[in-house]
Amino acid sequence: MKRCVLFDHDGVLVDTEFWYFQAGARALAEIGVTLDEDRYLSDMGQGLGTWAQAKAAGVDEQTIRRQRAVRDAYYQEYLRTESIEIEGVVETLAELSKFVRMAIVTTAKRVDFDIIHEQRQITRFMEFVLAREDYTLAKPHPEPYLTGLARLGASREETLVVEDSARGLRSAVAAGIDCAVVHNEFTKGQDFSGAAHRIQTLAELKEILLRQVTDC
Repeated sequence: MKRCVLFDHDGVLVDTEFWYFQAGARALAEIGVTLDEDRYLSDMGQGLGTWAQAKAAGVDEQTIRRQRAVRDAYYQEYLRTESIEIEGVVETLAELSKFVRMAIVTTAKRVDFDIIHEQRQITRFMEFVLAREDYTLAKPHPEPYLTGLARLGASREETLVVEDSARGLRSAVAAGIDCAVVHNEFTKGQDFSGAAHRIQTLAELKEILLRQVTDC
């Protein structure tokens, strides 16, 4: 029986994946590089991102460092001005909190995470949040989810990961934890063949976990 849930954040609890891409595309356009979305999504599944295409285009490291800061500023602008809510998330978390322990394991930087949650209720249902600064190796490496397991004091067998990207799924599978992949329009074309469950919304996750309680 699953007694603990480790949630990815971006694309699962808030709809930010597209805006992160858009911020990178805007920063690269300033130096004459077009960020190809399909290649970005493919690179993302391998744990790469915006700057792989910049390097392939011959952009030097100093320029990449400068534009990375520009990208971060654009992303934070979007976080403050764009609609990133996912309908039903808070209500589902409130229901789940009655019978499972929950935490967040995200590749988001702490500063971005804090901006997102200045006026939101999501974190009150979580025991803790692991942001990018809280572990050494990022997804798809298993370290983020292994760190989450250790923090929970939980076993792999009693834990479920919820993800929306192939990179996150690979991290969970490498950590030996079952993973439910929730639909995200931006990442829907990625390979999710290793998922234990495929769901359209978090409300379906509630049904999966409640069914376990009923069956036990």
